[in-house]
Amino acid sequence: MSYEQFMPGATAVGIAYKDGVIMGAERRITLGNFVRSKSGKKVFKVTDSVGAVCAGMVADMQNLVKEVSVYSKLKELESRRSMRPNSVAKLMSTLMFQNRYAPLLTQVILGGIGDKPVVFVLDPLGSVISDQYATVGTGEETAIGVIEAGYDPNMTQKEARDLAVLAIKAAVARDAMSGNGIDILTVDKTGIKEEGIDL
Repeated sequence: MSYEQFMPGATAVGIAYKDGVIMGAERRITLGNFVRSKSGKKVFKVTDSVGAVCAGMVADMQNLVKEVSVYSKLKELESRRSMRPNSVAKLMSTLMFQNRYAPLLTQVILGGIGDKPVVFVLDPLGSVISDQYATVGTGEETAIGVIEAGYDPNMTQKEARDLAVLAIKAAVARDAMSGNGIDILTVDKTGIKEEGIDL
């Protein structure tokens, strides 16, 4: 029996559009072939201008987000300005790498607006990759195909949201470890908004 049988599945996506970033994840939390929860939350507000979604162990992600949020707030109080998304991504990367001998079993998509909207992907050891869109989790292969087919860097918020929802729905249709609704996080110059969609 391998440990993969007990790893949770998920589908999470992040898309940078012309004015912000849309991130989304479905709600099903599995443990092997057992559905542990149908209402899990995999979207997180990290700072006032940076959000994140995850695939993997949600408990690890919850603790990671708390830690990054605290360090980010301390840095903002010290410097009297908000942290840029690339700085938040680097901080999260450092914390993940510090745990490399007992890794946080979560894949992360982090997004926000710096000079332009940007999405970062982090693996359990803290590697950081910057991109315009990304997917993680057991449904990522299906979701990335949908996003690549429909992505345009000049798309509107509604177009980016619709594309994220379409990608997650496609993954839910093919990945048994994903399902039970979608949570969407929108990051733009007005702040962070969260929305839930029932399937």
